Amino acid sequence: MAIFDFLKPRKNTASIAKNRLQIIIAQERLSQDAPDYLPLMRREILEVIRKYVPVDLDAVKVDVVKDGEHDVLDISVSLPDGRAATA
Repeated sequence: MAIFDFLKPRKNTASIAKNRLQIIIAQERLSQDAPDYLPLMRREILEVIRKYVPVDLDAVKVDVVKDGEHDVLDISVSLPDGRAATA
């Protein structure tokens, strides 16, 4: 209930900023080890998806992860809610 929200402890904005910075640093470290073709592949995948669905640049995430001896291409796409578009 919104009435009792004042009883919940609020998270410090400094700790929120620290958590976000840790996430950004982790992503930067991962991208340094990524193959050179990933940015181009991400852009091309985004272009294909945009032919069918309007998505943002940040909606497509392409990573290479290790699975034992193999490298696995991990692609994640956040699609917009279909109910919002009425065209």
